[in-house]
Amino acid sequence: MRRTRFDDWPCPIARTTDLIGDWWTPLVMREAFAGRRRFEDFQRALKVPRAVLARRLDRLVEEGLLKKVSYEEHPPRFEYRLTDKGKAFWDVLAAMWRWGSDWLWGENGPPVILVNHETGREVRPLVVDETTGTRLTGRRLRMSRKPRAGSDTKVQGLPLPKEA
Repeated sequence: MRRTRFDDWPCPIARTTDLIGDWWTPLVMREAFAGRRRFEDFQRALKVPRAVLARRLDRLVEEGLLKKVSYEEHPPRFEYRLTDKGKAFWDVLAAMWRWGSDWLWGENGPPVILVNHETGREVRPLVVDETTGTRLTGRRLRMSRKPRAGSDTKVQGLPLPKEA
């Protein structure tokens, strides 16, 4: 079955889904943030089939979230390091962490937490507006065509309501 591609849609959510639209990619990125760098370490942590992991790592390198760095010449061996683009992906994982923590466990929450390694305190990610620091919610926001996009810009798959 051929998958639907969203890499040319005008919506940031669609394009991000195109990149991470399988269940292994966010987990590979999670492991990269946990300090994994070598193929064997990713494979051991995730128990993912080697061919699947190789494809995911290649795609993340191709998309610029990871870079492949040689650490041994004979035989050639590489490790995978987060790029600036990859480091910025933390925001996506943090939002997933918060939603999963709030909605996929009972009262006691998940068996793992995020901890600030300087203070030792639990951290609960929250999506806020970069300019005002205000918490963002779907009720307070709406999608709108960017003024310079023009009325002829394709908006397939992107609902642009007239009013919020």
